[in-house]
Amino acid sequence: MKRLVVIAALFVAYASAYAQQATQAPAPIVEATAPMVYKVNTRLVNLFVNASDATGAPIGSLSKEDFQIIEDKKPQTIAVFEKQSETPLSVVMAIDTSGSMMKDARLVREAAKQFVKDVVRPQDEMEVLQFATSVSEIVPFTSDAKRIDDGLSELTEGETTHLYDAIYLAGQNLSERRLGVSPNGVRKRIIVIISDGDDSGKGSNYEQAAEQALRGEAMVYSIIVVPIAADAGRNTGGEHALIQMAADTGGKYYYTESPKDLKTAFAHISDDLRTQYLLAYYAPEHRPGTSFHAITVQLTDPAKRDADVLRYRSGYYGH
Repeated sequence: MKRLVVIAALFVAYASAYAQQATQAPAPIVEATAPMVYKVNTRLVNLFVNASDATGAPIGSLSKEDFQIIEDKKPQTIAVFEKQSETPLSVVMAIDTSGSMMKDARLVREAAKQFVKDVVRPQDEMEVLQFATSVSEIVPFTSDAKRIDDGLSELTEGETTHLYDAIYLAGQNLSERRLGVSPNGVRKRIIVIISDGDDSGKGSNYEQAAEQALRGEAMVYSIIVVPIAADAGRNTGGEHALIQMAADTGGKYYYTESPKDLKTAFAHISDDLRTQYLLAYYAPEHRPGTSFHAITVQLTDPAKRDADVLRYRSGYYGH
C-alpha cells in the first residue's frame, strides 16, 4: 500500500510540473550566426624584367636583393624571384600580309618558320594571326611546330592594314592563357608583330590596342620592316606607336631594312626571352575607381641604377 501511495505522489508531482512548464513561454530559438567571410587580395602581379648594361649586354648575375618594386609610388615586397629561362611561353605571332609586306612573302615565311624552330618547346604554345583587310587566326594555340609551319604557308595578301585590331585581338587571346606547367603556374605572354608600321584600318585605335596588350600582360616585340628608310610616304607615326607599345609592355622593337634581316631580328627576340628575371608581388587592396596601376622597378644600388637599364611593363589594369 505504501508503495502505491509513493507512486501516486510522484505521478501527481510530475503532472503538476508538466502543467506549469506548458503555461510558460517557449524558450527562444537561437539561430546560428553566419560565419564571417574575410576577403583577402591574393592577386600576384608577375613582372618579367630584362637588365642590361650601358653597352646593351644582358646582366644575368642580379639577385632578389638587387631589385625594388614600387606600385603607385608605394614600395612592394617581392614575393617571387627567379632567373628565368624555362618559363612556358604563350606567343602570338601577328604578321602583316598587306601588299607592301607580301611582295617578300617567301622571306617572311622562312624567317617566321626559323623563329618557331628556335623558340617553341613542348611546354610552349603559339598562335599565328595574319592581318590586312581583316584579322584572322591561321593557327590556333599549339605546341606542334609542324602545324605552325604548315599554317605559315597559308598567308594570304590583303589590301588595308588592321594593325591595332591585330594587337587588340592578340592581347585578348593571351588574357585567357593564364596558367602554365611551371612550378609557380606562370606563363610568359608575348606578342610578336611583323609590320611596316602602317595602320589603315578603321577598327581599334592605338590606345585601345595598348590597353588590351597590358590587360593580357603581354610583352610586345615589334619588328618594323622599312623597305626604304627615306621614303616620303613612310608611316613614321605607326612606327613610333609600335616603339612606344614595346616600351610600355616591357618588350622591344627592331628595325629591319629588308625582310632578309628578319631572321636576325627573330634571333634577338629569342635571346631576349631567355635572359629575363621573374619578379612577383602581391597587389595591395585598391579603392574602387582606380583602374591603371603604375609600376616602377629599380635597382637598390644607386650606382648601378644610373648605369644599367631595366625593361618591364609599365603597370596593370585592375578589375
